[in-house]
Amino acid sequence: MALKHSKAPPGSILVLEHTSKILKGNPLGDPHVRKVGVWVPAEYKADPKRRFPVLYDLVGFTGSGLSHVGWKPFGDNVAERAARLIHEKKMGPVIIVFPDCFTALGGNQYVNSSAIGNYADYLTREIVPLIDTEFRTLASREHRGCFGKSSGGYGSILHAMKYPEVWGAIADHSGDAYFDFVYWHDWPNTLNELSKYRSAKRKPGRYDALAESRRKGLDAGLDDGRIKRFLASVWKREKLSGAETHCIMNLCMAATYDPDPKAPNGFRVPFNLETGQVIEARWKNWRANDPINLVEKYRANLKKSVGLYIDCGWRDQYHIHYGTRLLSARMTAAGVKHTYEEFDDNHSDVDYRMDTSLPFLYRALKP
Repeated sequence: MALKHSKAPPGSILVLEHTSKILKGNPLGDPHVRKVGVWVPAEYKADPKRRFPVLYDLVGFTGSGLSHVGWKPFGDNVAERAARLIHEKKMGPVIIVFPDCFTALGGNQYVNSSAIGNYADYLTREIVPLIDTEFRTLASREHRGCFGKSSGGYGSILHAMKYPEVWGAIADHSGDAYFDFVYWHDWPNTLNELSKYRSAKRKPGRYDALAESRRKGLDAGLDDGRIKRFLASVWKREKLSGAETHCIMNLCMAATYDPDPKAPNGFRVPFNLETGQVIEARWKNWRANDPINLVEKYRANLKKSVGLYIDCGWRDQYHIHYGTRLLSARMTAAGVKHTYEEFDDNHSDVDYRMDTSLPFLYRALKP
């Protein structure tokens, strides 16, 4: 029960099981049979002929769709929040979909990757048609949107850029942007964590730094075995330390932004695992996936949107507020209409921002 004890009609949560052809045989061996949560408002049952706009909830790293309809202390889960906002007449009724895009690497960025799987295609080519077939949706991009925080925010803005034929509006809460700030600073910690899985035990004394930096393709962003051993270790356990979680997150990002089927583990990393030297050719591939560097390329697609909402706390501990500021500035310079807001908070526990974004999306997508 939410803390506010809302009197809003709760609507209904249904769970579908979907067998994906796109995810079958994915490189991580993750399940291709997935559960998809769907929340329908009370109005859905009350009026059997009525059709509704649809919102897709893209959860953040280490999350899965159904986690957003579970019990939440001191507040509303997403379904309860939507019911309350509809009851308060801050928005009209919508259908909300909660897809499962979790992976063995802790999640993904909702894009296609030869190292993880084609999750953009999974969403746009399988889940969207499934929902439009099984539910009374307004089945057009003008009435369909997606939203998310962090990795989900990144996925939302990337989908607005690349799939305007699917999504009419998006909301990006604290989505990854300006990779030079967001990711770069944490890679030394990732290298330290991976060094625990270095094959040769270290001994005090002389160290041939040049030879070590070139061993087994380290200077080309390849794994000398430590990444493989790290993953094998964490996949055997239920509990990960904070350092391990951030480490697997950076590896997930590498698998997303720089996949290479010929490389060990199917991807390359942007820093020499031994010296920490940036590998410019590899980092270039990361920057090519940074939203701030994609605005000009996808300007025409972004202008097709009927609603673009972005926000971020100005105390974000991952420094994402600098990225969202740059993203907004470049969108403005490109003539892309959007709404950008900041608030006094960090990256964590900011679901209350949906009180702003969900009504925004409804207004943009309403019948």
